Formats: sequence, structure tokens, C-alpha cells
Amino acid sequence: MLKKENRIYNTLDEMFPNAKCELNYTNAFELLIAVLLSAQTTDVSVNKVTTELFKKYPNPESLANANSDDVKEIIKPIGLANNKSKNIINLCKKLVVEKNGIIPCDYYYLITLPGVGRKTANVILSEWFKIPRIAVDTHVLRVSNRLGLTDSSDVLEAEEDLMKLYPKENWHHLHHILLFFGRYFCKAKNPNCLDCPLKDICTKK
Repeated sequence: MLKKENRIYNTLDEMFPNAKCELNYTNAFELLIAVLLSAQTTDVSVNKVTTELFKKYPNPESLANANSDDVKEIIKPIGLANNKSKNIINLCKKLVVEKNGIIPCDYYYLITLPGVGRKTANVILSEWFKIPRIAVDTHVLRVSNRLGLTDSSDVLEAEEDLMKLYPKENWHHLHHILLFFGRYFCKAKNPNCLDCPLKDICTKK
């Protein structure tokens, strides 16, 4: 009999074979800023504001010297504009001074940047640098608990549980299929339980 974790992976892969990052970016700088801005909003909303933001501020140097009120006005539609504008400007100032504006492939440095936590750092390492990581956001955490892949509300513990269950070469795709499953099917409110191919193992009763 197929192990539960393998059945989950195969099922979600069949449901979302083309799952990938839905943020628009062309370089590590744009990805980092987009991921930071994506907190508590949708990728679609972020893509709308970053089109204008990156046109006006195409690199860390320009954003480091940006007028905070101008940045705030551009990103206002996605919410939390005060904190987010302050973080991305201070992040770029730090990058310019310490790394000549270059995003390093260094987890421990990335998490020292304003507004960057474990999830954001893991996304950068996995998505841009192709280093095996599992970025646990609210969607990944929720469905991992519902499917019994973890029994923790702590993102670090959930990440460690997932890493124990799956080989490194699957981590990048695993993150995306769990994310898509949570974002489009097993939603926080009104999950599509009746049509779920995994309802027999779901812990949400």
C-alpha cells in the first residue's frame, strides 16, 4: 500500500502539475520585494503594484533612495503600506551598504533584512537559488495539519516534519502543490471537502 505522504504528494501533483510561484519577477531583487509585499494579501494584488513599483524603482539603489510617501502611495492597494514601505526601503539601504545591492545566497543574512523572516528567506533560496527548501506559509501550514503531515501550529516544526517525510529533490515542488491546494481547493473557509480525493485521511471533521 502506498504510504500516506506519497499518496498525498502524487494526488496533489496530479491536481496541480504546473504549480509554481505566481509572483511576477525578473531578478532576485524583484522576487525578494514581491515576496515581502505578499504578506496578508494575494499574489495577484502584489503583481498589480509591483508593475509600477519596479518601473519607477528598478534596483536596490533606487529604492533605497526612494521617497517613503511615494512608495506608500504605490503599494497602498495591498494594505499594510506603512510597514511594508518602511521595510523595503530599509532593506534596500542595508543591501546597498553591506552587499553592494546584491541579494546573497545566505539564509542567515537574509533573515537580518527588515521584514524578512524564515518563510521569505526560504522562498528566495528555493525559487531563485534553487536550494532545496520548504517555505511554510499559512496555506502550507493549514493543509499540512489537515492532511496529517504535521500536528503543529509552529511553522518551524511543520517545516521540519515535512522535510523528514519527503526527499530534498521534492521540497520545491511540494511547497508549491501544498500551497496551490490550500489556496485554490482546501481553503481556510469553505474548503471543497465533498470533491476532495483525500477526504478519507483529512483530520478536519
